[in-house]
Amino acid sequence: MSEPTSQSAADRAPSEPEPLPVSTIEDLCTDVESNVSRVIVGHDDAIEHVITALLGRGHILLDDVPGVGKTMLARSIARSVDCTFRRIQFTPDLLPADVTGVNVFNQKTREFEFNPGPIFANVVLGDEINRAPPKTQSALLEAMAEEQVTVDGETRALPDPFTVIATQNAVEPNQTYELPFAEIDRFMKKLSLGYPDAEEETELLGRAVGHHPIDSLEPVTDLETLVRARETVAEIRVEEPVRAYATRLAGYTREHARIGVSPRATISLLRAAQARAALAGREYVVPDDLQTEAPVVLSHRIKTESRDRDGESVVADALEYTTVE
Repeated sequence: MSEPTSQSAADRAPSEPEPLPVSTIEDLCTDVESNVSRVIVGHDDAIEHVITALLGRGHILLDDVPGVGKTMLARSIARSVDCTFRRIQFTPDLLPADVTGVNVFNQKTREFEFNPGPIFANVVLGDEINRAPPKTQSALLEAMAEEQVTVDGETRALPDPFTVIATQNAVEPNQTYELPFAEIDRFMKKLSLGYPDAEEETELLGRAVGHHPIDSLEPVTDLETLVRARETVAEIRVEEPVRAYATRLAGYTREHARIGVSPRATISLLRAAQARAALAGREYVVPDDLQTEAPVVLSHRIKTESRDRDGESVVADALEYTTVE
C-alpha cells in the first residue's frame, strides 16, 4: 500500500473533491454520533466504529441476535447523511437480479432498458444477509470490492460514495446460510452490539414506546461533506514504521491460524486507522490507531484449527506479542 500524499488545491484535478480540514472531522463525527444516539442507546463505541468505517471507505457487518438494534443502527447512520439509501431484505427466494437490477425489453422503443436494483445507492442496508443463498450473496462481491456491477456483460459504476451495511442473524443456523469467506473478507469491520444493560434498556423504552425517534431523525450532514471528509481521511499520512507494524500483525495471524488475514485486510486496517487518526485531529496514523481498530477489522477474517481458539484470540495475541518499532 503506497503512502498517502497531500495535494495542493492547484495540483488537484477539477473533478477531485477538496478535502475538509482535519480539525473539522471530529465535529462532523460528533454531530453524526449525537444524531444516531437519539435512536441507539448505549452503543457509542459501535456507532463510532461504523462512522470511521464510512469515512475509511469500508463496509460493515453487524452480527448479533435479533432485536438488539442492528437494522436501526444502519438506518440511523443513513438518515444522518443526506444521501440515497436503499434497503434489501434478504430472503431464501431472493435472486441476484433482485439486487443488481435487470435488463427489461421496452416494447415502445423495441430496445432493452436497464432497471437498476437497490444496490444503486450511497448507503445500502442488507438486512439479514445470511438468509439468502450463496448465489444471491455473490451478487455483492463485485459491488463491494470494485464499486460496480456487471449485468449481461455490461459494467455499470455504483454511486460514489458507496457503502454496504449488512446485518446477520446470529441464531437459527438451520434457517440461514454461511457467508462465503470471500464475502466476509470484503467487510472492513464486523461488529456486535450485545444486549443493553438495565439502565440503557429503561432509557430505550422511554424513547421508543410512543413515536419511534427514527421517524423524526433528520440529516446532520450532506453527501458533499461526506465525500470531502473521506478525501481528508485518504490523505492522512501512514509512515513506513506504521505500515511495517501492520504487516507484522498480519504476519502473526498467518503464522498462528489456518487462514490468516489477507492483504485486503491489512489495507482495511490502515484505512480504518486513517479515519481513527482524523477523528483524533491528527494528520498521521500512530500504532494506537491500529491497535484500536485491529480487533474489529481483522478477527472475522481468520480461521483457526481449534474451536477453543477464534479469530479474536489470535488478534489479541498478535497485539500482545507483536512489537512496535
